[in-house]
Amino acid sequence: MIRPLLPYLLVAILAGLGIYGILARRHAVLMLIGVELLLGAAGLLLVTVGQTSGGGTLAAATSGPVLTLFLITIAAAEIVVALAVIVALYRARGHVDLHAHLDSEIETESDNAELATKGRQV
Repeated sequence: MIRPLLPYLLVAILAGLGIYGILARRHAVLMLIGVELLLGAAGLLLVTVGQTSGGGTLAAATSGPVLTLFLITIAAAEIVVALAVIVALYRARGHVDLHAHLDSEIETESDNAELATKGRQV
């Protein structure tokens, strides 16, 4: 009874780690690894559902692995584009911390607001 649930448990763990990697990390490469974990969880889920589906036909048995091949192709294209963006980001800024730009914009806006209120007081 527990044996068929193990792949689903692994999918849940991979998806949870992927979501944590996306939401809690500041580094672009680590966020990309989180996305890849989510794609791996989706591929494992497709294969598991394809193998455990009760259809009994050849189309039902092969639909999961075939869809997973498409998923792997899309993931490969996604990683190439994302790494190109990360390299361009590194060349432009010298780092790939995604929150550093947001922090500097917030500081700039607060400095501008202080200058505007000081100018009105004078």
